[in-house]
Amino acid sequence: MAMTIHVDIVSAEKAIFSGKAEMVYAETVSGEVGIAPRHTQLIAQMRPGEVRLHNEGKQDEMFWVSGGILEVQPHQITVLADTAERADDLDEARAKEAIERAEKAMADKKSSIDFAKAQAELAEAMAQLRVIDKLRKIKK
Repeated sequence: MAMTIHVDIVSAEKAIFSGKAEMVYAETVSGEVGIAPRHTQLIAQMRPGEVRLHNEGKQDEMFWVSGGILEVQPHQITVLADTAERADDLDEARAKEAIERAEKAMADKKSSIDFAKAQAELAEAMAQLRVIDKLRKIKK
């Protein structure tokens, strides 16, 4: 039997996942990290993207997070996300609409605050589409 690590994924609204995984992959501002059981302690800022849980013999479970904090202890991983959803629950049409809105807002350039907000919304929506596309490829 393979070693596992306990994983909790929570957002500001609700707990998304609590269970075991043999390997966890997450996107941080420094790049993608892979975390195995008994990994050294780590705290990292996450960027919008996917969190993938791998268990041998099962299909990987995928989640989308808008950003947040990743905390790694030797026997537990906690993802404290601003917003999080199961990849299966993401809405492709809604993500594409968000991209269009953000691109339009960036083109207007009313103020630097609006521009920064539009950039963040664009990054989140594009990350959602990447996760949707990756999930679609896995299911084929």
